Amino acid sequence: MALTDEAMDQIKAMIVRGDLAPGSRLPREDDLADQLGLSRNSLREAVRALTAMRILVARQGDGTYVSSLEPHLLLETLSFAADVSQGRTALQLLQVRRLLEPQATGLSAALLTPEDLQALRGILDQCRAAATVEEFVAHDIEFHLRIVEAVGNPVLSMLLRVLSTRTQRVRIVRGSQIQQALENAHHEHEEIFRALRTRDALLAVSAATVHVAAVEQWLARSLGADKAPQGPDG
Repeated sequence: MALTDEAMDQIKAMIVRGDLAPGSRLPREDDLADQLGLSRNSLREAVRALTAMRILVARQGDGTYVSSLEPHLLLETLSFAADVSQGRTALQLLQVRRLLEPQATGLSAALLTPEDLQALRGILDQCRAAATVEEFVAHDIEFHLRIVEAVGNPVLSMLLRVLSTRTQRVRIVRGSQIQQALENAHHEHEEIFRALRTRDALLAVSAATVHVAAVEQWLARSLGADKAPQGPDG
């Protein structure tokens, strides 16, 4: 194991044990290096890496602190990886999205308020009127996020944001036959909305599964991994 990895593991172990609580300041560099039996260089590299992962936070002129460690904060670091994912990695992210999003959609069927449903109707109308792919994707993201947020679990909401980012969705739509992709997406959105409006959880799960699976199948076909109908949005 590289020395930097070992240093990271030791600092994380201190956090897990409670030696370093969320929001607490790390000991002085010399003291922490001696305590962990590390060189100062290895410790610095580990601190930089953990700061990039949002586990630690550097405060100019004040030292380094353990972050709040809120799950949604830590998950933000995965967004860039999702943004740049292509090929099979993008397909794997969609597969995970298919496991999570339909269930969340089903749960929301009983939780969406009349105001939520009215807002969803407005978003779909804006989606239909979108003049560009980017505008469509912005409304598409808003539609799905509004549904998932009704579940009331910010970790789930953040996970689904990460699994299908704006960049990834635009790339998928532009990679398909755009007009057909948009028509398919509009139809699938309407099916999801109809199930939610009638409070039919099982139908909502089914409609959301079809929607995400269509994207997944199209991407798999484009990779030569599967044969599927031409499909659609993000």
